Amino acid sequence: MEKTMKQIYETIVQGDLKGIEALVNTALDAGAEPSVLLNEYMITAMDEIGERFEKGEIYVPEMLLSAHTMQAGLKLLKPMLVDSGVEPSGKVVLATVKGDLHDIGKNLVGMMAEGAGYTVVDLGVNVAPDAIVAAIKEEKPDVVGLSALLTTTMVMMKSIVDAVSEAGLRDQVKIIIGGAPVDQDYADEIGADGFGRDAGQAVQVIRSFKA
Repeated sequence: MEKTMKQIYETIVQGDLKGIEALVNTALDAGAEPSVLLNEYMITAMDEIGERFEKGEIYVPEMLLSAHTMQAGLKLLKPMLVDSGVEPSGKVVLATVKGDLHDIGKNLVGMMAEGAGYTVVDLGVNVAPDAIVAAIKEEKPDVVGLSALLTTTMVMMKSIVDAVSEAGLRDQVKIIIGGAPVDQDYADEIGADGFGRDAGQAVQVIRSFKA
C-alpha cells in the first residue's frame, strides 16, 4: 500500500490525470486511511508543485494539470472524509471583481486551495461588492480572495474592502488580493490582509492566517 501511496504523490506531481483514479481506488481498497492519503501524500504533492512553480521550474499549464489531477483524486475521497468527520482546513470565497472577466488565475487559486484541504466557493467573474458582502453573510468564509487583471478594475478591490467594512463584517474575514496589476503595497493601501503573487503563494498566505 505504501508503494501505491507514493505513486499517487508522483502522479499528482506529474499531472497524470488518467492514472489518479485507479491509484486512489487501489489505495482505498487496500485499507488506506482517507485523511492520511489526503494530508500526507496528495496535499504534500501540491505543496511540491507550488514550490516548483515559485522556483520557475514549471509553468501554469503544468500546474493546472497537477491541480486537475489532485481534484480528480479528491473527488473520490470527499464522501469518505465527510463520513469520517474530517473537517476542512477552512472556507475560501473567490471572485474576480466587477468589470473584469478574467478567471484563469482565480480558478488556479481555487484548485490549489482545494488541494490544500479548503472548501472553495467560487462566485465567478464580474462580481460586485454587494455580492461579496452577501456571500460573506451566507457562507461565513475564513478568507475572501479577490482577483483583477486590469488596472481599470483593481480599484474595485478597495470598493469591496470598504463595503465589507461598512457591513460590519471586516473583523470576521480575511481578504487577500491577486492579479497582474496589484502587489503587497496596494494590498496595504486598500486595507487587505494579504497579497498572492501567484496561486502557490496565495495558498501560503491563506494558510498563514491560521498560524
